[in-house]
Amino acid sequence: MLKLRKGGHKELEKYYGLMEIDFDSEELFSKLTIHKAMLNSDMEFVILYDEDSRMDIGYALVCLKNLYGYVLLKYMAVMPWYRGRGFGVELMRQLNKRYANTQGILAELTEFPDEDEDRLRKLRKFFSRFGYEEVAVDYTISGTRANLYVKPICGTAEIAPVAHRIVRDVYARCLHACAVEKMIKIGE
Repeated sequence: MLKLRKGGHKELEKYYGLMEIDFDSEELFSKLTIHKAMLNSDMEFVILYDEDSRMDIGYALVCLKNLYGYVLLKYMAVMPWYRGRGFGVELMRQLNKRYANTQGILAELTEFPDEDEDRLRKLRKFFSRFGYEEVAVDYTISGTRANLYVKPICGTAEIAPVAHRIVRDVYARCLHACAVEKMIKIGE
């Protein structure tokens, strides 16, 4: 049976190398930044695992503390050896259950270059399958366009007027002010 469990610093150390492969270096928070955010309860590293085989199937890093009660699904991936078997769907279902008491779940889809030219289209389709809607907010991460999606739960999908505050707040809780200004540009 597949379950979601909270991971700790040990699991982050174990899987950070995969995160470096799965996500562009320009969008990936440093390991030290994530450890610090986890210590401050600003982020949570969760693992999808199989109780029967005791194997980890996938992971997600979620930013917990931001404005208006939304959480940000910052990174999510299935282990390479389990990809293409539907485990991403189960990971998303488990994440939706875990954060069911929030205003909603946000997700960033970035336009960094990828070997799979169809990656962004596939991600949009995947997230829309779970009720995520694109938010009209113009921002970049390290100079590359970011697309913000929201899955309203207790809140609304109409967050465009405050999305720039939510995005800035998420990053400000994890990064030094100078790093936020360097990494995130809103409305440019």
